[in-house]
Amino acid sequence: MVLRLSTLFLRTLREDPADAEVASHRLLLRAGYIRRAAPGIYSWLPLGLKVLARVEAIVREEMEAIGAQEVHFPALLPKEPYEATNRWTEYGDGIFRLQDRKGADYLLAPTHEEMFTLLVKDLYTSYKDLPVRLFQIQTKYRDEARPRAGLLRGREFIMKDSYSFDIDDEGLEASYQLHRGAYLRIFERLGLDVVPVTATAGAMGGSRSEEFLHPTPIGEDTFVRSAGGYTANVEAVTTVVPEPIDFSAAPAAEVRDTPDTPTIDTLVAHANASAPREDRAWTAADTLKNVVLAAVLPTGEREIVVVGVPGDRSVDLKRIEATIAGHLETGGEVAVEAANEDDLKKNPGLVKGYIGPGLTPGDAVLGADASTGLRYLVDPRIVSGTAWITGANEQGRHVFGLVAGRDFTWDGTIEAVEVREGDEAPDGSGPLVAARGIEMGHIFQLGRKYAEALGLKVLDRNGKLATVTMGSYGVGVTRAIAALAEANHDDRGLIWPRHVAPADVHVVATGKGAEIFEAAGKLAVDLEAAGLTVLYDDRPKVSPGVKFGDAELIGVPTIVVVGRGLADGVLEVKDRRTGEAQNVAVADAVALVRGIAAD
Repeated sequence: MVLRLSTLFLRTLREDPADAEVASHRLLLRAGYIRRAAPGIYSWLPLGLKVLARVEAIVREEMEAIGAQEVHFPALLPKEPYEATNRWTEYGDGIFRLQDRKGADYLLAPTHEEMFTLLVKDLYTSYKDLPVRLFQIQTKYRDEARPRAGLLRGREFIMKDSYSFDIDDEGLEASYQLHRGAYLRIFERLGLDVVPVTATAGAMGGSRSEEFLHPTPIGEDTFVRSAGGYTANVEAVTTVVPEPIDFSAAPAAEVRDTPDTPTIDTLVAHANASAPREDRAWTAADTLKNVVLAAVLPTGEREIVVVGVPGDRSVDLKRIEATIAGHLETGGEVAVEAANEDDLKKNPGLVKGYIGPGLTPGDAVLGADASTGLRYLVDPRIVSGTAWITGANEQGRHVFGLVAGRDFTWDGTIEAVEVREGDEAPDGSGPLVAARGIEMGHIFQLGRKYAEALGLKVLDRNGKLATVTMGSYGVGVTRAIAALAEANHDDRGLIWPRHVAPADVHVVATGKGAEIFEAAGKLAVDLEAAGLTVLYDDRPKVSPGVKFGDAELIGVPTIVVVGRGLADGVLEVKDRRTGEAQNVAVADAVALVRGIAAD
């Protein structure tokens, strides 16, 4: 059915909304695809729903092509399954919790691992029932502290999540590869450039994880790649660890007065002035910086952790957050922030600006068994035999030549510092180059975490109960629309790829004569009869300038103008992306536009 702008529920905006930060947010609002309902929450209007349906159709077709079957769960879920997996607590403030009139606890689903697991447990009992792959396209809810960028980071969003259930790890690997291939086809069909990168599993758990990132300067994720083919989210990059150094001949550590040196820069300057070396100058890389952090657990409790890093490197809190939960022996996501003044006051054994691990293992200041009792983690570059300038835990004093493994120990190593361009790839494939990207999809080999927690077992080939192994696979559907808008626009408006556009052709009637509207109306009907979806601007009292502006803003890939040329028997067919226009005889217009749409 032809969509007529005279009756379509649509109002375009001439000006950019004040709260819209990025191009996709501005243009989707201005072109009438979405409207803001609350921070991070949007209503979908008719044109937006048409794009959404086309994206969902591509996702659905590729999931069905690998044998996945569609189900649909409620968004309002009971507390009990999430308690069984500890995620009711682990999510912390990240989920919406509510109670019914009887006081029973519920949540708005952030993801549906528990529900999929329980469904399979309810219906399947034998390895003969497996493998099974199920998916849904459903609304999700997360209480983002700072929703931003429109559909890119909202509190309510639509996601395709699918889950595989296999009897063994070999089956899980096969399911994982099927999904990986399906994802690459989905993004190719959508016209989105993506880079699969190694990622951390985080709170999801599991043995393997990959993200599909769409490279863009506005992306919130940083990833790196090498000329030799290595790719990874920076949170998943592992450091090339130096070889240990023989410290048997290393001189004893020496405590020196270093007044007014609470920063790395002041310390390095003082070292070069008071204790210059003959072979080379002291640099920040010779110092051991001990950073006091607060790990905020899912329960809200704050655990103080000290992280030792080379002084020439900045701490990356996201990288620490990706793996610190394992060191703290706690499940769920752990937020990490710099320790505040109250944290430091509760730990008087730390001398701000002069913190160090201690002079000998027997007199350790940092570490779970040390005088402060604070867990001490270090960067992987701090290996046995490396010597450092670091704090002496006395005001205005530092230790020179403190040797790792001889003079101090630690509770564990953690990837804690920024990844720099030029760092070596961990697989030896060359130096790393950094880029920004939007996460479009994420796949996990979950393993047996959820199956064990919820008791999903089936009889194996030997008649014994075996725990099922699972995979989890997500695609951000509404996020894909935002990413497409980011990648497909100019200063006049959106330029949709044909396979996701709300219509194949936008017919614009310009002029006051009845014959123009009659010809345009007939063309729209004929195009629709030829199998094309048509948006027809039939507004009688709207100026040509406004109509052209709306056509460019809305972004349908082909625009047909019925106007002054009609007197000569021609119409104008314009390509929205290239701006190229051609005149075509009225009688040939349908065939030409249909051919363009088929390319």
